[in-house]
Amino acid sequence: MTNTILLARHGTHDEVGRVLSGRSEIALNVAGREEAEAMARTLRDVPLGSIHASPRRRTMETALPVAHEHGLSVVRAAALDEIDFGRFTGLAFDALESDADWRAWNEHRGTARCPGGETMAEVIARAGAYLRALPVSEAPILCVTHCDVIRGLVADARGDGLDRLYALPCDPGSLTEVVVTGERLCVVALNRRPG
Repeated sequence: MTNTILLARHGTHDEVGRVLSGRSEIALNVAGREEAEAMARTLRDVPLGSIHASPRRRTMETALPVAHEHGLSVVRAAALDEIDFGRFTGLAFDALESDADWRAWNEHRGTARCPGGETMAEVIARAGAYLRALPVSEAPILCVTHCDVIRGLVADARGDGLDRLYALPCDPGSLTEVVVTGERLCVVALNRRPG
């Protein structure tokens, strides 16, 4: 079994880079909607077997223009959801800088747990299992998810270790291509920006 999967990060919203939005229902802003439309244009001539998205509003709003272009529906996938950041959710990054638990989370992503939330290992397990369980498709499968979910999957696939997650680029509206063969996930392209 082999599937080509396009992992898309949702488009920009007003809290990107300022607030840890987590599992909030923030909508895309104007730039994010433009990124979603650019993704739809970029993928216009790419046959897609199916489209899956985290249930968050921003991922669904990113997936819908692509789905419309292809005449497909979007499968809501809880396994592709944002990390459960627990008590960090909704806090400004400036405020988090002085939080010892936040520093520990970022320095030890391989082992740390968000207070009241998930570990990266749990995130990778649920998202990776979902990708491996997708039905075989001759056409690429689009999965719209979140930055650290993509980074975690890529770091795990490459054997980079989760503590170096921030070394991996993952821009809003970007595409990362992976191939899933059985239990293996292989990274083909990282952080391509639709244009």
